[in-house]
Amino acid sequence: MKPIDPRELRTAFGRFMTGVTVVTARDKSGKPVGFTANSFTSVSLDPPLLLVCPGKFLSSYEAFTSCDRFCVSVLEESQTDVANTFAGFKGDRFAKTDHLLDAHGIPAPRGAIARFSCQTHNAIPAGDHVILIGEVTAFEQTAGAGLGYSEGQFFSLTRERNARDPSAKMNVVGALVRHQGNVLLEKTADGYQLPECAVPERTALRKSLTATLRQQGVTASFGPVYSVFDDPGEDTHFAYLLAEATSVAADTKLTSVAPKDFPGLKFTSPPLASLLSRYAQECRTGNLNCYLGDTVSGEIHALTEGI
Repeated sequence: MKPIDPRELRTAFGRFMTGVTVVTARDKSGKPVGFTANSFTSVSLDPPLLLVCPGKFLSSYEAFTSCDRFCVSVLEESQTDVANTFAGFKGDRFAKTDHLLDAHGIPAPRGAIARFSCQTHNAIPAGDHVILIGEVTAFEQTAGAGLGYSEGQFFSLTRERNARDPSAKMNVVGALVRHQGNVLLEKTADGYQLPECAVPERTALRKSLTATLRQQGVTASFGPVYSVFDDPGEDTHFAYLLAEATSVAADTKLTSVAPKDFPGLKFTSPPLASLLSRYAQECRTGNLNCYLGDTVSGEIHALTEGI
């Protein structure tokens, strides 16, 4: 039997889409501790139980295995900064995050769409993690969309929904497919463009785009939405997603181009040229952003690719 590769197994586990939570407690000295987790599951309604799975790699592991109480906060889709703080910031995470205290003094980040205060029910060792089961003693919730996580990347349901505009005369979806540090571009008589396709009224964006890329000899793993904009002059709605090529056929007609070479290329439209110019600049800084607007103006939203 072939040995299991832990890195490949982690990637396979990551294909399951989840929400994002922050789990908090206090250690024996009363110091607040917390970590970001997508290993959160409801267990039972009677009694009301949930579970999270702290890993042994956490500096706060011992605090969570011995805590009497803890709190689980389901993050709202704009709280990528909170997720990143509790995932990797080495300083005082609570000083960096606006937070509140539950009825038992357990701190939790403000702005969550759901919050569960728990009494520890059981802690079961399980390999390199512990299954921490909590009995919910109080909870609260508010309207809003949760922050999503899949394949090592955050995603926003609202942005995914905004990527479709049923009222537009035409919807076009495309992909900024990255391959070995470059971007795959399609060369046309009018210049270069990203792989794209027109989307029928009730056809899923990613399903249509997957079929288009396969016709061009590319299979890809899709990430979050990178740019969504309207072209009022053509009554067309455009949506472009980030993607990573998992395989590229030797006979593909797509051209692999380094972002630093974009300025010397002719693109099929000014909006596309602007999109790729922004991507090239953001590659240099390492901070990717999502654009929402039209061909004239719009808003930039921070885009974080992974915990």
